[in-house]
Amino acid sequence: MTSPITHPTFTLTRGSSPLLVSFPHVGTDIPDVIRSRLIPRAHAAEDTDWHLEALYAFVRDMGAGTLVPRHARYVVDLNRPPESAPMYPGVNNTELCPSRFFSGEPLYLPGQEPTESEVAQRVTDYWRPYHDALDGELQRLRTLHGHAVLFDAHSICSVLPWLFEGRLPDLNLGTVNGSSASPALREQLSKVLQSQSEFTHVVDGRFKGGYITRNYGRPAEQVHAIQLEMCWRCYMAEEPPYTLAPDRAARVLPVLHALVRTLTDWRPA
Repeated sequence: MTSPITHPTFTLTRGSSPLLVSFPHVGTDIPDVIRSRLIPRAHAAEDTDWHLEALYAFVRDMGAGTLVPRHARYVVDLNRPPESAPMYPGVNNTELCPSRFFSGEPLYLPGQEPTESEVAQRVTDYWRPYHDALDGELQRLRTLHGHAVLFDAHSICSVLPWLFEGRLPDLNLGTVNGSSASPALREQLSKVLQSQSEFTHVVDGRFKGGYITRNYGRPAEQVHAIQLEMCWRCYMAEEPPYTLAPDRAARVLPVLHALVRTLTDWRPA
């Protein structure tokens, strides 16, 4: 493990294996110039992927690298395309620079939403550096190992009527319907989920993979990308102040270990 590479908007820690773990929604910083225009409720950044960096701290001991942003998704969503096209057409989506909470209510004070030019500037200032680092590290890993694997780690409240009906399965593995990773790798990861019975799971269900998985998953070029959307209830409280629940985390960690071990050990045929 090398010393972290720090940037004003992210921290990249390189590992020794072909695996890079990306955490695009764990950041919580909101610059004052943006914070002052948000409604007070938004200051707590409730739609953060809480505690994931701590929960997945074990990946570094397995040789994986990590990429961790500093800023909240309310500044810019790193898992959206830079032109802000909807990720899931036909259903409610939050934008590249979100204007609503996941519950559907407005984030900004009336008339304070970002303009098109401001959105473009946030892409330049916050979105582009993260993606340049992500792309550069994947290319480095592919050159070094012959292939690279990207694991995009996410978490979300299990019930969000504005975004989806009912309650999500606990573990939602996404490979963009099998197009972002080798079928053999997808099958091995599916078997990990099938081998346990405590957590409900689905492969390529409601959350098939966001922009990061879709853009960087290129199996023909030996870059394989997988997303895991995990429900908060697996490891934390789903109500404020969104505290980590060590007893729950201890139960899901063996499954996460097995998934990451599969990703680090896997080699293309």
